[in-house]
Amino acid sequence: MRLKVLKKYILLGAAAVLSSVATKAQQTGALRVSDNHRYIQQGSKPFFWLGDTGWLLFSKLTRAEAEKYLETRREQGFNVIQVMVLHDIAETNAYGDSALIRTNIAKTAVTPGINSADSKQYDYWDHVDYIVNLAAKKGLYMAMVPVWGSVVKEGHVTSKQAKSYATFLANRYKAKSNIIWMNGGDIPGSDSTAVWNTIGNTLNNLDANHLITFHPRGRTPSSDWFHNEKWLDFNSFQSGHRRYDQDTTAKEKYHYGEDNWKFVDADYKLKPTKPTIDAEPSYEGIPQGLHDTLEIRWKDYDVRRYGYWSVFAGAFGYTYGNNSVMQFLKEGEKGSAYGAKELWSTAINNPGAQQMIHLKKLMLSRPFFERVPDQSLIAGTVGEKYNRLVATRGKNYAFIYTYNGRNISVNMGKIAGTKVKASWYNPRNGQTTAIGSFPNKGVQEFNAPGEEKDGNDWVLILDSM
Repeated sequence: MRLKVLKKYILLGAAAVLSSVATKAQQTGALRVSDNHRYIQQGSKPFFWLGDTGWLLFSKLTRAEAEKYLETRREQGFNVIQVMVLHDIAETNAYGDSALIRTNIAKTAVTPGINSADSKQYDYWDHVDYIVNLAAKKGLYMAMVPVWGSVVKEGHVTSKQAKSYATFLANRYKAKSNIIWMNGGDIPGSDSTAVWNTIGNTLNNLDANHLITFHPRGRTPSSDWFHNEKWLDFNSFQSGHRRYDQDTTAKEKYHYGEDNWKFVDADYKLKPTKPTIDAEPSYEGIPQGLHDTLEIRWKDYDVRRYGYWSVFAGAFGYTYGNNSVMQFLKEGEKGSAYGAKELWSTAINNPGAQQMIHLKKLMLSRPFFERVPDQSLIAGTVGEKYNRLVATRGKNYAFIYTYNGRNISVNMGKIAGTKVKASWYNPRNGQTTAIGSFPNKGVQEFNAPGEEKDGNDWVLILDSM
């Protein structure tokens, strides 16, 4: 009897969490890899990484604009901003302040005696500090890329310079509560490996407070080069912006197309065990295939699919991106990247961005650290491409995602209890609709709401009773 009462309260508690995960600012603090090495946690609590690629934040936005951007993302439930510290060897910010002296990465242009908190005069690094501190007040972590891969690829950074620069960064930011280091930057680890290892090792040796990963080239994972490096705390992969029929380059190792869950599946099997995440899937509003601006654009239902597929496959979080926001396209600018036309200040509220919080809320609504991917929940074929079902579960709950609203046949008995409560979860608005209770044995079929078509995505929730 007590067990039944306890389960009842667990179900009620889960529903309450799902409906009330707040977007108020939370305290930032030290993050660490969970004891099972699959997830990230802050203190004893799970940390579900919900990231945004605000790549050019430090260089493009004024302080007032940074306030608008960060506050909007905070309200939308994001908790990580991926940002380039240096995108260019001649980097300047919105005020014209240079980051480096004579484009030498070993010589940062720091103005002594300037206090960015109470002075209108400040240098590039004071501006970075201001935004980092502002983000911390809003409960946002900054996943900072020290220097973008193209700068290193072009030969502007030697290992000696990299060590000097990484030492500067580690000493300046090691006391900050909201830093994550994201080495690399859209580059294969095989290109300039010595530089990336120098940056990673230097940060790791001088800054024990912050996690480190590597942001690789499109359709590659960091695990290909750095999985066994001590400085790499968790893996990142860039599933990229190509659809299935565009992912055909013969020289590339991975031809997963839109199946970003395959990267998770591969990383999940590696030893030693390390968390993994899709740090750059297709962006909302960017052309499919990236470079042909006449191509159709990725939509909100695409970014949802990438999110649920990768997280249910075992990723510890998910990074969203938007074409206009990642480059902070402003009025009057010419030569935008990838055919972006919408201003960042309006694109920031695109549907996909507003829907990401529902993924975060769902994952935090049930016991987090015990969750595992489990395709054995699916009876019969799991499906291919858009027809694929992806399943995950804990001891007393299971989630199964369908992108096109197809029927879901479930092998019952994979979670505890003689009965289960079934519900549909709507990724578009976060609403849960009860289906009913069912015996927890045999095979049970569930018919998703609406007609079967791409973008009619749903999550089947099963809870022990």
